[in-house]
Amino acid sequence: MQDPLAPLIASLHAQGRLRVWSLVITAFGDLVQHRGGEISLARLGRLLGRIGVEQGALRTALSRLARDGWVLSTRRGRASFYRLSAQGTDRFGPATSRIYAPPAATGVTLWSLALRLDTPGATLRPADAAPLPGDLRLTGRIEQISEAYRAALLSDAYRAALAGLAADLAALNREIADPLDAAAARLLLIHRWRRIVLRYDEIPPDLMPEDAPLADPRRAVAAAYRRLAPAAESWLDSTDGDLAAMPAGDTRFAGRFGGPQHA
Repeated sequence: MQDPLAPLIASLHAQGRLRVWSLVITAFGDLVQHRGGEISLARLGRLLGRIGVEQGALRTALSRLARDGWVLSTRRGRASFYRLSAQGTDRFGPATSRIYAPPAATGVTLWSLALRLDTPGATLRPADAAPLPGDLRLTGRIEQISEAYRAALLSDAYRAALAGLAADLAALNREIADPLDAAAARLLLIHRWRRIVLRYDEIPPDLMPEDAPLADPRRAVAAAYRRLAPAAESWLDSTDGDLAAMPAGDTRFAGRFGGPQHA
């Protein structure tokens, strides 16, 4: 039987030199923070090992993160545990709301257009989004928008990133019942989504070009996340050899992507 994660793992390793430290940060944000904020090296190693990360590479990444002030480590008996430092939590926290924001409930009716004297072009956003800085700002309805304008919003790099996400989502369009597989799949999904959200300004579905790889990326990610959540959370509850169950999830988890997420 084919490994259900094989396409996602191959895609991850095909993107150039793997930044294991970045994967670790994604794991903390998605699988650890709502579960007491601490994870054993054994469990983290099991998770990242499932996607092809060697234990030596993981230890090197954790050492780097500790040196840079992102994580703290403690030992209890023979086991090592890691958590984000206060500095790491502060640095990661603002990204969380962007990563797990809910999909737009309805189409946009009012838009805000901002112009700045020191920047060519204009910026267009839904009027209920965060206010745009600018020397001139207008709010109103769009009466006409060409496909050429839509296409100009989606750069080649952004389009390629969405194509990679679309391929991952297609690979995830099946039941993944094994708890560890589901946790690893969720990690890979959010790792790709996190990099897109933090690198590019999100394009509202109303403005996506017709040939975009995904018409509504956030809604597609939210649906896949919801399918993976129960089995992934059950892996965090599991005990297996040197793995102790993690603390129960807190209320922050249920509201991701607008909820409800269920363990």
